[in-house]
Amino acid sequence: MKPSKQGPGRRIALEEGAAVLAALGFDLLGEPPAACHPVVWYGKLIQRLEQGAPQGRLPQLLYGALMLLLAAPTTLLPAALVHQLAKRVRAAAIRRGCTASGMLLYAVIEGVSLKPFFALRMLAQAGRSVRLALEQRNVPAARYALRSLVSRERSQLTAQLAGAAAIESLAENLSDSIVGPLFSYALFGLPGAAAYRLFNTFDSMIGYHGRYEYLGKAAARLDDLLNVLPARLTALLIIALAPLFGGNRRKAWQIWRRDAGRTRSPNAGHPMAAAAGALGVQLEKVGHYRLGDNDKTIAAPSIRQAERMVWSIGCVVIFLTALFKTLWRPQHE
Repeated sequence: MKPSKQGPGRRIALEEGAAVLAALGFDLLGEPPAACHPVVWYGKLIQRLEQGAPQGRLPQLLYGALMLLLAAPTTLLPAALVHQLAKRVRAAAIRRGCTASGMLLYAVIEGVSLKPFFALRMLAQAGRSVRLALEQRNVPAARYALRSLVSRERSQLTAQLAGAAAIESLAENLSDSIVGPLFSYALFGLPGAAAYRLFNTFDSMIGYHGRYEYLGKAAARLDDLLNVLPARLTALLIIALAPLFGGNRRKAWQIWRRDAGRTRSPNAGHPMAAAAGALGVQLEKVGHYRLGDNDKTIAAPSIRQAERMVWSIGCVVIFLTALFKTLWRPQHE
């Protein structure tokens, strides 16, 4: 059974789209155990490399770039090998006349390998934990629940600031944890998604000011570059799909255009500002920025709406990625 053609040099690849949908299914089941989670391995590798960091600004700057170069092959090679394995299993099944079985096996192998590089269910659940605490008027519990979403000091956050921090993080991680890795997967396959997650993990661990001012500078700049398109695409998706989660499309556009540049990060402000406008709330990090207008007080219902935003946009992005992978694929692949 020959695959149907879709233009010169292209063919419809149902197994590619099925792999993305399989990854969504695995995501809904939960995260892999830490012992076999690639992102956990990346963190351990980064910690190991960090132990060899030299002293001094220039040596740390150079070593920080070297860390990226040393870590990249350990990510790209396994991802490429798994992808080749999936292709060989599919090809072997087709040679035996089991085309459907080959497609299914490919989708399962590729899908289970893609799943660790994005986290839709876990992101929405993190927001839900903060919401449930605020519904019970338990601000200390809400601050504690924020530990998986933000790295800022939480001990003095009011209920409204805790809710704002949750919504900010849901919007920013919609880009970092869903749109970014799937965008990389759509363009560069499994190695692309793995590399995106590796460099994003570098940035989250050492790519910030203070102790890692110079060691993490290369990681921070690389992460900024990788997220230029995903962050803006996420903002546009929030605007376009605002009616799906009860948001205001026009206000989302206005606040995005006005406030996206107010954050220190060149990318984080885009999805956060769009979300602030869509939800009609003001997102504030005291002493740093305010995004949006204070049209309504942030409370548990606002976070619930942000959760719906994550689910709506996350599912749309996954289905668009599946469609793209189905329709766009070089014939020689």
